[in-house]
Amino acid sequence: MEESLQCGEIAKTLKTSNEEITLALESLQPVNSIEESLYSNSKEDSQINILETISTNKDEASLITNKITINALIKELPTRDRELILLRYFKCKTQTQVAKILGISQVQVSRIEKKILNTMKKQLEA
Repeated sequence: MEESLQCGEIAKTLKTSNEEITLALESLQPVNSIEESLYSNSKEDSQINILETISTNKDEASLITNKITINALIKELPTRDRELILLRYFKCKTQTQVAKILGISQVQVSRIEKKILNTMKKQLEA
């Protein structure tokens, strides 16, 4: 409680938010290596490091590579096609919503989307 009062007083004096003060104070904490051991089990002679506690057990390198590749493919699309894909897959719009935004029919959105995805798939396989 006392710490939050101090943060409040500091924030008021500096004319900033409590969040900014908290972030500033947290930035003063020492930085730990992701390889640093957090826990050691002497019976099993094993250690757990920070990286192991934050890992998703997914192939992060492949995920990043896939995202970069897909991003590059999207950038190469014509403007209307890129907008359609961004609306559908990044803005989570329905085909009907996309149709209204682009001023075309839902059937056209469906056909264009299918064509774009097939083209992108072929490019990925090449």
